[in-house]
Amino acid sequence: MIAFVQGPVAAVTPGSAVVEVGGVGMLVKCTPRTLAELRIGQPARLTTALIVKEDSLTLYGFADEDERATFEILLTASGVAATMALGMLAVFTPDELRRAVAQGDAKALTAVPRIGPKLAQKLLLEYKDKLGAPHGSVPAQKPIAAGPAPWSEQLHAALVGLGYAPREADDAVTAVTPDAEAQPVTDVGALLKAALRTLNRTR
Repeated sequence: MIAFVQGPVAAVTPGSAVVEVGGVGMLVKCTPRTLAELRIGQPARLTTALIVKEDSLTLYGFADEDERATFEILLTASGVAATMALGMLAVFTPDELRRAVAQGDAKALTAVPRIGPKLAQKLLLEYKDKLGAPHGSVPAQKPIAAGPAPWSEQLHAALVGLGYAPREADDAVTAVTPDAEAQPVTDVGALLKAALRTLNRTR
């Protein structure tokens, strides 16, 4: 198992990053929040989880051990694949997820693409004794500087990666543009949550 990757960032795309390790470029899939913290040419250390399938090896990267451990717990629920687990962590921090499960807040989970009310209730039951109690009060999100790509491109690609059609993603980006322009420093994570809320209202 690859526990972490460390080295200079060679490339950043809306859904993944390439970290150079010993002369080899390691492609790592990450949430928009994690990607927004990376800078090309700068050193980075990402905790990782390797998902092995018959036809692929996919490496997922996380900002810290808590996020990686939460990702692996999310995968233990039936019907939850890596893409959906990463989608949950794109919308919620680990502690926000723990709080939603502890409070039985199924509506909060439906903010994640492809999670409807029935699946949300099922996941609450499956995660109740696995995620544990929140570690503390959910902190206010700190502003995150935009990555190499404009925030709109990052947000659009993140929404498409979560399963929305490109046209739906276009509409959501347009809807949150006033919020983005009002921020002194672009917070990609907050914009993603706002975009998901607008999409849920139209469905």
